[in-house]
Amino acid sequence: MSRIGKNPVTITKGVNVTLDSHNVITVKGPKGELKQAIDRDIKVEVKEDRIEFVRPTDQIRHKAMHGLYRSLVNNMVKGVSEGYTKTLELVGVGYKASSQGNLLDLSLGYSHNIIVEIPKELTITTAQEKGKNPKITLTSVDKQLLGQVAAKIRSLRKPEPYKGKGVKFEGEILRRKAGKSAGK
Repeated sequence: MSRIGKNPVTITKGVNVTLDSHNVITVKGPKGELKQAIDRDIKVEVKEDRIEFVRPTDQIRHKAMHGLYRSLVNNMVKGVSEGYTKTLELVGVGYKASSQGNLLDLSLGYSHNIIVEIPKELTITTAQEKGKNPKITLTSVDKQLLGQVAAKIRSLRKPEPYKGKGVKFEGEILRRKAGKSAGK
């Protein structure tokens, strides 16, 4: 049995979970609402304080989906109750970030500024303290969307291995390389 799939998802206080006839699970909480379609083979049992997932057979496909849907629903429950946050750091001389509404304006050492439109489901804040690298903070209830947008922003200027310049996640450890060795 799947180690992840057999664990029930605990429903926290203030979170309402409903399952409709088309196997679409809806999770409502204090921070928002999320929906996820569940494969028709996986049976979902919503009880008063937990959600359980049951697979019909031990086929590879059913085993894979068992743990997947349990994790997705667990992320949804945590997202609508607590929310998720990702912080990106801009390392490099002259790198800047500013936000107005859902537009992010980045200056990353190119000849032009890069303007990124952030989905309305995310909230974005930028901070630039003297003597520290500029930071971009993304918050959302949807973990998948948050990770996808953060990865897209990081891909605009990936950190290079020699000086570490670029956009990186806060706390990310980069493998550094030695530069050219001097002389003969």
